[in-house]
Amino acid sequence: MSRTTDRTTDIGQTDVVPSGTLPTITENTRAHLGIELRSIYANLCDTQPITDAQVDLLLRMRHKERDRRRAA
Repeated sequence: MSRTTDRTTDIGQTDVVPSGTLPTITENTRAHLGIELRSIYANLCDTQPITDAQVDLLLRMRHKERDRRRAA
């Protein structure tokens, strides 16, 4: 038995997403989030060095992104 989750799309319609799948993020949403995060953390990032944990996270994200592109 497959579980599902309701999700509202950008235009207000509700989609049914299978449980365990990740929702997609539109390019507009990704750009908006990037701008907002940069504005929040700009001063913090300029004054503090990046930690090893952050480097590890960035590397894992890059590897996952690369693996997804290869699978597509």
